Amino acid sequence: MLAERSDRAVRTRRALLHSAARVFDQNGYTLTTIFDISAGAGVSPGALHFHFRNKQAVADAVEEACASLLRGAGRIAYDANPDALQALTDMSHAFARLLRWDVVVRAGFRLGTDSTRARRQALDQEWHSCVERLLAEAARNDELSPDVRLQEVTCAVVTATTGIGLQIADNAEPRAYHALTGFWNIFLPGLARPEVAKRMEPAGRSAVLADAVGISARARLHLQDDELSL
Repeated sequence: MLAERSDRAVRTRRALLHSAARVFDQNGYTLTTIFDISAGAGVSPGALHFHFRNKQAVADAVEEACASLLRGAGRIAYDANPDALQALTDMSHAFARLLRWDVVVRAGFRLGTDSTRARRQALDQEWHSCVERLLAEAARNDELSPDVRLQEVTCAVVTATTGIGLQIADNAEPRAYHALTGFWNIFLPGLARPEVAKRMEPAGRSAVLADAVGISARARLHLQDDELSL
C-alpha cells in the first residue's frame, strides 16, 4: 500500500512538472497560474500544493529539471570527445536539440531568462563557465591557433550560442538551430590549428549527439522518428 502511494505521488509530481513546463513555455511565468498547472496535470490545486509550496517552487523545479538534463547531456558529449573543441561543438548542438524537442528544457531556459522572477538558476553563467573551461582545456592541449585570445573567443561563442538558443526557445525561427552549424563552419577554422580544424565536425558528431540527446525521453522520440530532421 505504501509503495503504491509512493508511486502515485511520483507520477503526480511528474505530471505537474510537465504540465508546468508546457504552461510556462506557452504563457511565461507571470501569466501562468496554479490552476493552469494543476488543470493540465488533471489534479486539483490542493494536490499541487501537496508537492509544491507555490508557483515559484514549481518554476524552480522546472528550472532544476532543465539544468539536470543539460548537465547530463553536456557530460556525455564531453566524455565522448578527445578534443575539447569538438566537445564544445557537440554540446552546443545537443543543447539546441533539447531546447527544440523537450518542453521542460525549453521552459527552464525561458524561466532562466525571465527578469520577473526573484530567484533563477544561473544557466547563462553556467554555460559561460563551461565554454571558458573547454576553451582553456583546448589551449592546454594545443588545439587552438596561437593568436587566439581566450577571453574574446569565450564571449563570441557564448553570445552566438545563447542567441541561437533564445531563437529556438522563443520559436522565432523554426530553423534557427541550423545557424549553429553555420557558426561553427565559419568559426572553427580560425579558432583551431589547421591540423585540428581538419578533424572537426561543425555539424556535430551524430553518434555523440544521439547519446547526449537521448538523456531526454521526448528528444529520443524525435531521434527515432527522423534522425536527420534537424
